Amino acid sequence: MPNDQILNKRVAELLLEAQAIKLSPEKPFQWSSGWLSPIYCDNRVALSYPDTRTFIKKALADVIKEQYPDVQAVVGVATGGIAQGALVADILELPFAYVRPEPKKHGMGNQIEGKLEKGQSVIIIEDLISTGGSSLKVVDVLRTAGIEVAGMIAIFTYGFETAEINFKEKNVKLDTLSNYNALIETALEHNYVNSSQLESLAAWRQAPDQWGK
Repeated sequence: MPNDQILNKRVAELLLEAQAIKLSPEKPFQWSSGWLSPIYCDNRVALSYPDTRTFIKKALADVIKEQYPDVQAVVGVATGGIAQGALVADILELPFAYVRPEPKKHGMGNQIEGKLEKGQSVIIIEDLISTGGSSLKVVDVLRTAGIEVAGMIAIFTYGFETAEINFKEKNVKLDTLSNYNALIETALEHNYVNSSQLESLAAWRQAPDQWGK
């Protein structure tokens, strides 16, 4: 793999170019949690750009080959991790499954979609990590089913302290292709933000639940 910092910034650049990540300190976005944010990330947009999609799927596959060479299947987190996970599983020629937020309300009532066996070692693919709460629920579902979770890989993380605590408590190793610090550095270099906006972005990063109130 390329140097981590180079990779972090290149992925951030691609996400900014595709407008998968948008920065708007003056007109913030509202998350489903109710938080106001100067950053909005929807990495599914990157799937619409073949060069970006290819770069990301290869980078994810490289992390797995380097860090998790013995995993037996790839699992996507619904919905953002489904497409990326399937693309990566195809490269690695591994089985693929995905986990719903809750069991299906009809049919077989599945929460795990696809075929996984008890004792299998899997790697989880996620598109974005904020607090880590919804992502780690997938870990609980898999472990309850007797699946061994080797780790999780995400395209981007905001790097909130609460996420680090949550992953540590669940004993889950997290790798990411890019992160908040690389994003801000790249955004400044490519004039997506100016130096006067950095103070607002830094304040949000320190206390996202209080920012803008």
